[in-house]
Amino acid sequence: MMALPPSSPSSSPSLQRLSTFKNPPPSSLSGPQPSSSSPLDSFATDPILSPFLSPSFSSSSFSSAALASGSPASTAERLHQAIRLLDTQLRHDVVSRHPELLSQLSSLSHAEISLSSLRSSVSSLQSSIRKVRSDLSEPVRSIRSKSLQLSNLHSATELLSHSVRALRLSKKLRDLTDGSDPDKIDLTKAAQLHFEILTMCKEYDLFGIDVIDEEIKFVNEIGERLRSEAMRVLERGMEGLNQAEVGTGLQVFYNLGELKQTVDQLVNKYKGVAVKSVSVAMDMKAVSSGSGGGFGPGGIRSSGAPHIGGGAKVRDALWLRMTSCMDQLYSLVVAVWHLQRVLSKKRDPFTHVLLLDEVIKEGDSMLTDRVWDALVKAFTSQMKSAFTASSFVKEIFTMGYPKLVSMIENLLERISRDTDVKGVLPAVDSERKEQMVSCIAIFQTAFLSLCFGRLSDLVNSIFPMSSRGSLPSKEQISQVLSHIQDEIEAVHPDGRLTLLVLREIGKALSNLAQRAECQISTGPETRQITGPATSTQIRNFTLSQHLQGIHTHISSMVADLPSIAADVLSPHLGAIYAAACEPVTPLFKAMRDQLESCILQIHDQNFGVDDAALDNNTSPYMEELQRSILHFRKEFLSRLLPSAATANTAGTESICTRLARQMASRVLIFYIRHASLVRPLSEWGKLRMARDMAELELAVGQNLFPVEQLGAPYRALRAFRPLIFLETSEMGSSPLIQDLPPSIVLHHLYTRGPDELESPMQKNRLSPKQYSLWLDNQREDQVWKGVKATLDDYAVKIRSRGDKEFSPVYPLMLQIGSSLTQENS
Repeated sequence: MMALPPSSPSSSPSLQRLSTFKNPPPSSLSGPQPSSSSPLDSFATDPILSPFLSPSFSSSSFSSAALASGSPASTAERLHQAIRLLDTQLRHDVVSRHPELLSQLSSLSHAEISLSSLRSSVSSLQSSIRKVRSDLSEPVRSIRSKSLQLSNLHSATELLSHSVRALRLSKKLRDLTDGSDPDKIDLTKAAQLHFEILTMCKEYDLFGIDVIDEEIKFVNEIGERLRSEAMRVLERGMEGLNQAEVGTGLQVFYNLGELKQTVDQLVNKYKGVAVKSVSVAMDMKAVSSGSGGGFGPGGIRSSGAPHIGGGAKVRDALWLRMTSCMDQLYSLVVAVWHLQRVLSKKRDPFTHVLLLDEVIKEGDSMLTDRVWDALVKAFTSQMKSAFTASSFVKEIFTMGYPKLVSMIENLLERISRDTDVKGVLPAVDSERKEQMVSCIAIFQTAFLSLCFGRLSDLVNSIFPMSSRGSLPSKEQISQVLSHIQDEIEAVHPDGRLTLLVLREIGKALSNLAQRAECQISTGPETRQITGPATSTQIRNFTLSQHLQGIHTHISSMVADLPSIAADVLSPHLGAIYAAACEPVTPLFKAMRDQLESCILQIHDQNFGVDDAALDNNTSPYMEELQRSILHFRKEFLSRLLPSAATANTAGTESICTRLARQMASRVLIFYIRHASLVRPLSEWGKLRMARDMAELELAVGQNLFPVEQLGAPYRALRAFRPLIFLETSEMGSSPLIQDLPPSIVLHHLYTRGPDELESPMQKNRLSPKQYSLWLDNQREDQVWKGVKATLDDYAVKIRSRGDKEFSPVYPLMLQIGSSLTQENS
């Protein structure tokens, strides 16, 4: 029971009574309340008295405000009135609540009696508790002591039990390793025992026990032996690619609980060896020492260049070291891949855990990737250093880049081939191969620049910009072709490098074509065909033949390469071909225009007379055409067309042969076209035209191109000659029209029709030359539209006269035109 606080000197019975007023009993509080409001309620609305009701009332502030108001006396008087009002109200409350106050005094008296009884009970309870505590303290101390002893006994028993087990395991380990041949020790079992002993000592804190500490020394010694022997077996298995030995070594380290760190250390070791191998191969001081001494012949000066007479030895020594480096890198990468392969296949026989999962966690790179990353980084660094620091090494690797890239690609090919095992990731993929090749990209760029530079120098030497009008000799052209062939053969085994070199060759060929175009002479003199060939024309002919020889020779080189090689050189060979055509194409065009002009004179001849007494000589226009062809053959084609032996050897059609063939085809078709437009045509005119066609065939075949090899134009000429002698009724079923363009047949039928059936040329009032130019740009179906319009006009004229019969050519022409329409649809 809590003690009551002592009464202060100021505490008086009146104050005690006041506290009772503040907390009246429920019965008194629930009594009748006065119905009228208290006078004290007016304090809340009074401006002077309301501040006293505020919880933040300050007497000093109130006094200051009263003094500042200017009427402190009235304020004081108001306060005295409030005090008198309070006294009056207090007196009234005391009198009105006298019974309740007396009741409160009675309640206080009963409370004091109850408190006195409670104090006595509390004192008795405290005495009982002290007695119980005294009786129980001794048994509790005894129980605690016995419990501690029991715990210590249990711990000692556990410690002894684990110590005995550890000693037994140690004895097994000793029996397994003592007096045995190291090669016959069961390493995996010994490693398992070693791991269990150390794990038990750490888990149960057996260290500090003398007998255990003695055994731990032995266990640690055995552990070192196991690690050494397991590492020896593991490395031997990696070098010999023996899966059993690698698996044994890995199992030992797994049993020792050291698999991940051991594999990481081993991979780091191989990474270091690979990086060192690259560094040693590129160490020019070591190369110099191994090839003839550092200061004698063959040594390397501080500038990176060999002494006089030692360049060949140093170069051979460097290539020999690079070969040895590639062999070593192959062995290292394959060994690490073999380690990774065994890890990916072997599982622990008890837990069935895949060893690779223990070594490589999520987010870790594969073992071979780690080695490749280090190798690529080291190789890139060494190659950049060699390129910038040693001009001699730069020259060796630049000029010998095909050999360098061949070494790397052979390395990659060997690794890829020997690590291509089903179910196992290969040591290298396409991305890794590209990374390795990109390490020497700096030398590739230099090599390609050197290749282009050599070719450009040759081009500039045979086509100097400062000397316009000079032509290269055959020997110079042969030198260019020989050099291009050497460049291709130097890189031919490597398809990727071949394409790169072909691009450089292509740029050189484009440069050659541009230089050659600058040497081509132009102007009217180069297009004259009436006189003998001028020196300017002969010079153009020679330049064209040189360019064509280059085009033919390089095309034959590319024919033996894959199709992609031809695609690389195709646009550049096209530039050479275009440059070769440029000197002679205007000449052939001028000749074709002259021959067409001769043929157009057919319309000036009179083929409509029917007089057998007239002479049977060749037509004047045909004689002129024959003379022009013969002159062109003698003065120009004899210089341009290759000999039969050369043509057969080349196996391809020369530019001039192609132009002559095209011109011969054009002459035959052009003649047939205008022969079909001749109107009128008598029987004598047909004989004369047939004789002209025979002369044309002979002139073209003997002087331009064998007409038998022209194909459709020749067949059209041979068909048109007998066609003109057929009766109109026979033409529809004649097989001759199959070899003729429909427009030729339709135009010839106008000759057999009445005068009121006008041809499109007559209807549109065009000259033969104008109409021929229009025909050059129209398809057969478009020509038929023009013919059909004239037939429709003819039909209108016949119907307007009331005639019911048409000319026999009318239905035949409609028949040919309808068949043409059906074919196009």
